Amino acid sequence: MEKYRIIFFGTPEFAIPSLEGIFEKEILLAVVTQPDKPKGRGLKLFPSPVKNWALAKKLKIFEPVKLKDPLFLEEIKNFFPDLIVVCSYGKIFPKELLDIPKYGCWNIHASLLPKYRGASPINWAILEGEKETGITIMLMDEGLDTGPILLQKKIPILEEDTAVSLSQKLSILGKEAILEAIELHKKGLLKAIPQPENGISYAPILKKEDGFFTFEESAEKIEKKVRAFLPWPTAFTYYKNKLLKILSAKAIPIHHNNIPGTVLEIKKEGILIATSRGAILIKEVQLEGKKKISAYEFACGQRFKIGALLK
Repeated sequence: MEKYRIIFFGTPEFAIPSLEGIFEKEILLAVVTQPDKPKGRGLKLFPSPVKNWALAKKLKIFEPVKLKDPLFLEEIKNFFPDLIVVCSYGKIFPKELLDIPKYGCWNIHASLLPKYRGASPINWAILEGEKETGITIMLMDEGLDTGPILLQKKIPILEEDTAVSLSQKLSILGKEAILEAIELHKKGLLKAIPQPENGISYAPILKKEDGFFTFEESAEKIEKKVRAFLPWPTAFTYYKNKLLKILSAKAIPIHHNNIPGTVLEIKKEGILIATSRGAILIKEVQLEGKKKISAYEFACGQRFKIGALLK
């Protein structure tokens, strides 16, 4: 069967499996990614994971600052692509770009649209307590994840899943979904179905303050924040006026009459802290300016006692 000529747009590690799948199965003409970003104290420029992958394969790479740049658009046109495939690229496409490929621009989106349109669908699905999520292959239009659905694949969200583990699973599922969609399209079996008008929700880009919590919240809510906000911004509170990151925790559904923030138990497994509803077993922490350690080590170092108030 004839191979499709494809240009791939993507930036983070999440996009790599789909990129590799297309490279192996189809004709990958070029890769488009975000410009190098400054990181660290020295603000040294670092390439995106997608750029690093493309460099290793000696592929043509574009890093446009603006997608409406006439020179960039002309170069993309000159490839005469059958498809543009997009996975976590980070910018909304203008109509001039959407109109270039023969079969349109397809987006690999990490949610079951129309749920969780936007930049952070994996995090918000965990935070909202969803039991399942998946990948949507969508025919892109000028809106924010509003185009017709071409294909969807579902997976369960497990109780122990974090944004890191779920992202890894969905990145592999994204590869399977895009390759399946391409094969179905070649056979004339892929249909574009408009998104339902009900059930729409959004997953806005994460901000540092999203990770903040207090023990006045429920244990269940705190655990969801811990799982949803790894590796960034992480769930955090304050201890002795210093930021305290909670890297691993488990909600324990017990009844108590203690003030939220009270230390209920100290054991090798972690510190059990009272919340407004239930208790949270904190397993791993990182105090501002320190390395991450087990919560038990933290409790010993701070000389916690049962009944102490964590604040």
